Amino acid sequence: MHNFKLKVAASVGALVIVASTSLALAHGGATGIVKDRMDLMASVGKSMKTITEMFQGDKPFDPEAVRKAATFIGNHGGEQMTRLFPEGSIEGPSESLPAIWQDWEGFSKLADDLTQYAGALAEAADNPRGPGMGSGMGQGRQGGTGASPMGRRNPMMGKSADGMPMNDPAALAQMSPDAAFVRVTRTCSACHTQFRKKQ
Repeated sequence: MHNFKLKVAASVGALVIVASTSLALAHGGATGIVKDRMDLMASVGKSMKTITEMFQGDKPFDPEAVRKAATFIGNHGGEQMTRLFPEGSIEGPSESLPAIWQDWEGFSKLADDLTQYAGALAEAADNPRGPGMGSGMGQGRQGGTGASPMGRRNPMMGKSADGMPMNDPAALAQMSPDAAFVRVTRTCSACHTQFRKKQ
């Protein structure tokens, strides 16, 4: 079951890569802030490709390569991403939907989640491989069955945009790299589904 779920997540990651790459190729005439964000998405797509190939088993799993790619993604989420979306910037070949500014809070949350989860993946790259779906908590450096505090829902903790508990970075870093990868791909997919024109 774990392998099937991780393959689904890897497939989502592959779709995100294709979408990001095709967007960059199809919009060579973009200028200004639209070009800046498309260039960013293309770069993030390349890093996602690097990670996805390893989680799909197409390339050997290399923790250092995962950490490098995930760090790049994390460094370009959050405010680094949202600043490239000034209100109404959908001129020219932009694939952005007006929904971005109609639900700026939701869009910003997904951008923040990307930074959080990509950072968790970078931190978790050396952790034992484990379940890709589920909570991923309690599957840290020592393995486990979810009995740790990280495996329990804490009502005092916020939630990410995908509805999963949002723990502090140190706690997130204890999950398996597979679980962190799933969260990164789900975040990318959710953002594309809600805020990007369908191809």
